[in-house]
Amino acid sequence: MLNLLKIEWLKLNQYRPFLILLGLFALSVFGINYVFHEILAVTGGTGSMLVGMPFQFPGVWNTVTYLSSFLLFIPGLLMILIISNEYSFRTHRQNIIDGVSRSQFIVTKILLAIILSVCLTVLVFIVALLFGIAEGDSAFSLQLIKYVFYFFIQSVAYISVAMVLVLLLKRSGISIGVYFLYAFILENTVTALINNKLNPVGYFFPLESADKLIPLPGIFGQINQNVPDEKYLLLTSIIWIIACLWFCKLKFEKSDL
Repeated sequence: MLNLLKIEWLKLNQYRPFLILLGLFALSVFGINYVFHEILAVTGGTGSMLVGMPFQFPGVWNTVTYLSSFLLFIPGLLMILIISNEYSFRTHRQNIIDGVSRSQFIVTKILLAIILSVCLTVLVFIVALLFGIAEGDSAFSLQLIKYVFYFFIQSVAYISVAMVLVLLLKRSGISIGVYFLYAFILENTVTALINNKLNPVGYFFPLESADKLIPLPGIFGQINQNVPDEKYLLLTSIIWIIACLWFCKLKFEKSDL
């Protein structure tokens, strides 16, 4: 399996969109937090009344992970491009012909998704740490470090949904369109409609359950929106992730190449 991951890295190392999107994600994580930090600095006391001191420890773990979670469509998009390229250039067939089993091929992609999520989570951890240290007005604290782990769960959830779609649709353009439609419009709309009658049932959808793991920083996150307890959201997210990845494995093993 390690050799397959090395081969995967050789593919990605030469794939310019992969490097560009990773760089864009890294810059955007820093940028979105820096912009919010500067807005708070300009608003002064008014901003502090609403969100407190979000870039001081321990609140910085909540703030940075919450803001960075808006960028998780990027790794999902990246995974769609990676897998759809295998179909476009028939490299998945060549790998099977060369002796790689179907299970090995798709498990390698799943491991890649997890490794990618780990790397993104480490990046967010570093950014949060830097912002917290830069504030200098609070002692270092790991009190809310759980939100970094929740960010990892969010990342895997977004990538898992993207993998399901691209394995079903196979083409990058259609998969990307459906992915954005589902992630930004369809699930949010259905959640709102269901919660209007059966609150909080709508919060148990694949991406919604992951999104709600990290609340808004400051007093807004303390407002009771009848959101389920985080342990139920976490369990739901993990179940959805396992279901999505298991579906991906079965789909690739049984579908025509």
